[in-house]
Amino acid sequence: MAENEQKPDIWLTISILSLLTIGVVMVYSSSSIWSEYKFDDAWYFAKRQTLFAVLGLIAMTILSKIPYYVWYKHAKVIVAVCLLFLILVLIPGVGMVRGGARSWIGIGMFSIQPSEFMKLGLIIFLAKFLSQRQKRIVSFQEGFLPGLAIILVPFALIMLQPDLGTGVVMVGTCLVMMFVAGARIAHFMLIVAGGIGGLVALIASAPYRIKRITAFLHPWEDPLGSGFQIIQSLYAIGPGGLLGLGLGKSMQKFFYLPEPQTDFIYSVLAEELGFIGGVVVLLLFFVLLWRGVRTSLLASDLFGSLLALGIVGMVSIQVMINVSVVTGLIPVTGITLPLISYGGSSLTLTLAALGLLLSVSRYSK
Repeated sequence: MAENEQKPDIWLTISILSLLTIGVVMVYSSSSIWSEYKFDDAWYFAKRQTLFAVLGLIAMTILSKIPYYVWYKHAKVIVAVCLLFLILVLIPGVGMVRGGARSWIGIGMFSIQPSEFMKLGLIIFLAKFLSQRQKRIVSFQEGFLPGLAIILVPFALIMLQPDLGTGVVMVGTCLVMMFVAGARIAHFMLIVAGGIGGLVALIASAPYRIKRITAFLHPWEDPLGSGFQIIQSLYAIGPGGLLGLGLGKSMQKFFYLPEPQTDFIYSVLAEELGFIGGVVVLLLFFVLLWRGVRTSLLASDLFGSLLALGIVGMVSIQVMINVSVVTGLIPVTGITLPLISYGGSSLTLTLAALGLLLSVSRYSK
């Protein structure tokens, strides 16, 4: 046992387990009607989510007990394997197409989403890269530009699927890591203009993204088409009121809100548990953010600090995007709510990442 080894952060652990429990319950509540209709089994999604939760908890427990600095020397191999999977998913016959995106690789009755693995793999690799170049990160050519190149390569592969939501979360997380590592604000300003231009080009290149923008601005112009999801989401949140309609009593899950167990599960949660239930979930995420940032600040070395920051940043950015989408603050992006939404790869990888965060907390100052 290392000299400064201690128990994992208890408040971080409590927040993770609480959110996971709420997620499993809400996956059943939101999906039971759709599951009964499609699979003749009201528990279909809930059983699978429980299985993924158990696998994720096993991964989280194992990774929390392995010293986080072990991954420092394996960072290159990890990111190389993740890149390989990102390339494989683009090959017809290997990658599975769902919702217009070739983002999954099927393995038996299950499938994995390589972009989820890439988010964590890139955080580990970038944490090592930035910790090695701490003094050179202020240089545009020696620090900032190479770091940006590391981010853009997997981003380009993810956009070929295409999966803009996951790509935005990954890039946003990595840029936060670079900023905290010491990159100059002036350098960020240089890429903001290019980033905005690139984002506009990506939106313009896909008609469905343009429809999402117009649906966000004027959802009632096409209430049965491009504006359908956001309108039904607001119809779910509004009637929830202060205390909600009651667990299991959502009306929008009766085929109004498409696949409510995934991207729009927070809408059903707000409808059934009300404003108070929605705030409780957000407070639990805030506890996770608070303890995660604290872990980063108290980490024993720069690699651990950046690793912790990247993980908590990834989760926080994803939460902000998802909640903003379902409440109509930003256009629909196809981002799940961490630990709450249904999804095997997303849930398992999120729990694995949080296991690394708990590992960093065990060796904090």
